[in-house]
Amino acid sequence: MNRTNVLMGGIVVVWLAACGLAMSAQDSAASKYEVSVPGGLAFSEFRGYEAWQTISLSKNERFVAAILGNPAMIEAYKSGIPGNGKPFPDGAKMAKVHWTPKPSPLFPTATVPGTLANVDVMVKDSKRFADSGGWGYAVFDYNAASDTFTPGTAAGAPPQGNDAKCGLACHTAARSRDYVFTEYGKR
Repeated sequence: MNRTNVLMGGIVVVWLAACGLAMSAQDSAASKYEVSVPGGLAFSEFRGYEAWQTISLSKNERFVAAILGNPAMIEAYKSGIPGNGKPFPDGAKMAKVHWTPKPSPLFPTATVPGTLANVDVMVKDSKRFADSGGWGYAVFDYNAASDTFTPGTAAGAPPQGNDAKCGLACHTAARSRDYVFTEYGKR
C-alpha cells in the first residue's frame, strides 16, 4: 500500500468517525428507544419522529409544543380525516414534543422552545388497542441532567398514567374525531 492510499484511508476513517459523532449528537438520549410503557408501547415504535411533518403547534401556560405526524397520519389528515367522519388508519402515529418556553435571544418578543420536557405519543392499532379506542398512548418524560427518558407517572405534571391506555380518559372528549384533538391547519 503506498503512502497516498494510507493517507486516503486515514481521511475516510476520520470522515466516517465525524459522521458518526454528528449523527449521535443529533439523537442525544439514544437510550430513549429502549424505554417502554406497560401494555406494549415502546418509544422505539416512534423512531424518527424528530423528522416527521408538523401537524400543528400548541401552547398552554406551561409548555410550547410541536405535534408531529408520520406519513400515514399526514395523508389521513389530507384526505379529510377526522372531519369526514372516517377513522384514522392503523399505523397512523403522532408525537407531541413539549418544551418550556423561553424568549428568543435574537427577537425577545418571540417565544422559542427552551428545555425539553417530554414527548407524548399515539399510535393507531385497532387490534392491539381495541379497548382504548384503537389508540395506544404513552408519555416519555425527559430528564435533562441525565439526558434520559422515563415513562410518565402519576407524580408528573400533569399526572400521567404509565400504560398504553393512559390517554383514553382524556381523549374520550374527542371520541367523535377518532380520539384526536389536534387540528391540521390549512397550509
